[in-house]
Amino acid sequence: MKITVTMSPKECDLNTISKGIQSFNQRYLDDVIVYEPDTKFAVFAKDENDNVIGGARATAFWNYCILELLWLSEESRGQHAGTKIMDAVEKCARDNGFEYMRTETLSFQAKPFYEKRGYTVFGELPDYPKGHTTYCLIKKL
Repeated sequence: MKITVTMSPKECDLNTISKGIQSFNQRYLDDVIVYEPDTKFAVFAKDENDNVIGGARATAFWNYCILELLWLSEESRGQHAGTKIMDAVEKCARDNGFEYMRTETLSFQAKPFYEKRGYTVFGELPDYPKGHTTYCLIKKL
């Protein structure tokens, strides 16, 4: 056995790992769940010149939608852009059959915003990044 580390893995090697875990999971899950493709989507807030001034990126599979990123430019803050973006993200997730939203936020970011939207903390990673806490949140849609 040879162990290698690479910062630029080959797509075929990554696919081998994915297929391997799918094969293992088949022992415990229905094929419909095992082979369900990821759903990836984004929501954008744009100004009158079509410039992106905020947005969100999400990946969803099984019955969870994972909000990966939410960003608002300084000029879009205070205009309910975050609420409008999250409304669209959650609607897209619901419309595609996902039952839960999951996300992470740092102690200096948007934890109160998510909590106002009905998200609850289910985990904390202290000192990640150093000097801060990462909060893991969930919401039933």
